[in-house]
Amino acid sequence: MQALIGKKVGMTRVYDDAGVQVPVTVVQVGPCTVVQRKTAAADGYDAVQLGFEGQKEHRMTKPLLGHYKKAGTPPHKVLREVRLEEGEDAQPGDVLTAQIFEGVSHVDVQGRTKGRGFQGVVRRFKMGGGQASHGGGWLRRPGSISPGRIAKNKKMPGQMGAVDITTQNLRVVKVLAEDNALLLEGAVAGPAGGILLVRKAIKKA
Repeated sequence: MQALIGKKVGMTRVYDDAGVQVPVTVVQVGPCTVVQRKTAAADGYDAVQLGFEGQKEHRMTKPLLGHYKKAGTPPHKVLREVRLEEGEDAQPGDVLTAQIFEGVSHVDVQGRTKGRGFQGVVRRFKMGGGQASHGGGWLRRPGSISPGRIAKNKKMPGQMGAVDITTQNLRVVKVLAEDNALLLEGAVAGPAGGILLVRKAIKKA
């Protein structure tokens, strides 16, 4: 298995064997339950649906609740699909834990950044704005944007944050198998409690 659903717990720091301080993000990974197995014969590709964190039945829609009952698994809050590599296999009801990351040196983490709402160009793109004196009057505005029609992708005020970002090649400092947690060097996208998808790094051997 190449990936698990996880949750960002927060950041802290640990010390390595040389006494050097290392900033780490604590990520809870799993336990994840296999809800559905997709095959190349039936679906055109090999993958599994993973469920993370239990959910009460009365909070589920009837079609989704039927999906879980067909698999014989309890309902979950989060459902994600993960491709299977050649030779890998899993069946509905199997439970996957942080142990799959034992011996893994680096991971890629996908998360959603914090939403900042509608923001101007000074905060959104770090623009300098206008002068505050000598007849200014447009301190935090973008200034002239075009002599004619506005070009596509022009940096303008708008929605900031709440986008999916993948942080690649984060070093796995420690695997806490008994707690289903990983200590990853550096930061990952999103707030504490945010849902993440942690997978083995594809650009590291």
